[in-house]
Amino acid sequence: MDGQNRKDIYPGLEVGIILKKDQRSGNITYGIVQNLLTSSAFHSRGIKVRLEDGQVGRVAEIVED
Repeated sequence: MDGQNRKDIYPGLEVGIILKKDQRSGNITYGIVQNLLTSSAFHSRGIKVRLEDGQVGRVAEIVED
């Protein structure tokens, strides 16, 4: 599942994000969502979130249990 729809993402969810500095390389950072920063219902490059450790990026993938 990708992270383009806001309805699929919520605090406490484990996700993989692409940080601004990693956009060229596509390196994915994993963590737990603290809060959502994108207000629109859909974003083509992924919903922007803040992880519990403070890192900010766009959701590339949602980690399934």
